[in-house]
Amino acid sequence: MAAAQDPIPSEALPPRWGLAERRDERFTYRHSRPPIELIAEVTAADRSHPGLGLCRCWELRYRYFLADRAISESIGRVSTQRAAVDGLLECMHRIHDTVSAADDPFAVREVLHSVSLSDLVPSGLPASSE
Repeated sequence: MAAAQDPIPSEALPPRWGLAERRDERFTYRHSRPPIELIAEVTAADRSHPGLGLCRCWELRYRYFLADRAISESIGRVSTQRAAVDGLLECMHRIHDTVSAADDPFAVREVLHSVSLSDLVPSGLPASSE
């Protein structure tokens, strides 16, 4: 992916979502109402299955704002940047399709906990050809 290219093209984003931050190993998308951020960031794969042989992976998180503080929670981890992009886009669409414009971080939390990243993660080791 070229450095100047956004991870998700703006025309693919649901309404009221926009890129807030882009670095080599982290990108953040922000929604205006309810105020929420979806973050994908490279992290150590210390909790991944040893059979995957990963030393790093992408963690998807969301951050919402209550009064004077920000609360951040994990959505899950995926093995590639492409899976992180696909995962964030799925989360954005779910929020757009199911959460009203009212400030309700708890409804957003319920929606994001229902997103399955299993389609974006390898189901196991390929069969060996012995």
